[in-house]
Amino acid sequence: MKHYDRVALIGLGLIASSMAHAIRQGGLAGEIIGHARSAETRATALEIGLVDRVYETAAEAVAGADLVVLCVPVGAMAAIAAEIAPHLAPGATVTDVGSVKQAVVEAVAPHMPENVTFIPGHPLAGTEHSGPRSGFATLFVNRWWLITPLEGNDPAAVARLKGFLAAMGANVDEMEVTRHDLVLSVVSHTPHLIAYTMVGVADHLRRVTHDEVIKYSASGFRDFTRIAASDPTMWRDVFLTNKDATLDILGRFTEELFMLQRAIRMGDGEMLFDYFTKTRAIRRSIIEAGQDTAAPDFGRAPPPAERK
Repeated sequence: MKHYDRVALIGLGLIASSMAHAIRQGGLAGEIIGHARSAETRATALEIGLVDRVYETAAEAVAGADLVVLCVPVGAMAAIAAEIAPHLAPGATVTDVGSVKQAVVEAVAPHMPENVTFIPGHPLAGTEHSGPRSGFATLFVNRWWLITPLEGNDPAAVARLKGFLAAMGANVDEMEVTRHDLVLSVVSHTPHLIAYTMVGVADHLRRVTHDEVIKYSASGFRDFTRIAASDPTMWRDVFLTNKDATLDILGRFTEELFMLQRAIRMGDGEMLFDYFTKTRAIRRSIIEAGQDTAAPDFGRAPPPAERK
């Protein structure tokens, strides 16, 4: 079922390419337009049929689109918003896929014309891969896609966008902007920072050889490295733009770490057992909620043969 006549994807990485595949699979738009800064990316997008047309500039790409999706790093949002603003079609909806929302609102909203509806969004889905060839149609199936409607948003435009996202398989929920940034600092931002740190520790620890780290990584280190393989530009921008919430949660993590250090030092097995039992129950709840499976290799992009 067609939800929009023309969708413009600004930025053609994992999320945008997955959206393009899902849109085509479901017949959700009449036409898909793309833009990427890199000529190589634009050529690839055309070669693999990701988009119907691709443009060198974002301004050209958004012309006539009734849905514009900003799939660029948070740090690039303001410049893109300023570029496309004069070229947006009256009545168009603009959304984004940024991992933080307050900074995106501050970067994008001031540039939006009055006859355009800006509805910030964030799909809680991804893999460690990037680029136009990394996407697949089922990326969003049973994953949450949070939108943070702004005061004055047209209810019909919000409902239309929610229907479009749900048609790609996503579970759509609404959340207030600052609440989003706090929640994501707990479930995504700080865990990524910890993963980067653990990989950094292994790199600097001279008592364990590089070969040993690689050879025995499946014992736990492998999963840290998967998270830490995420796009460095995106995560740099996330931490710089969600600074307060991330530092708050990181401080709480440090306090928990000190508590565990003391329990280990004092031989407090009862405390450790109780703590691990509680955290294990949280893990089971995530699986029961359908947001993971018990498979040890979950979270990696499915092999090409399994992608649809």
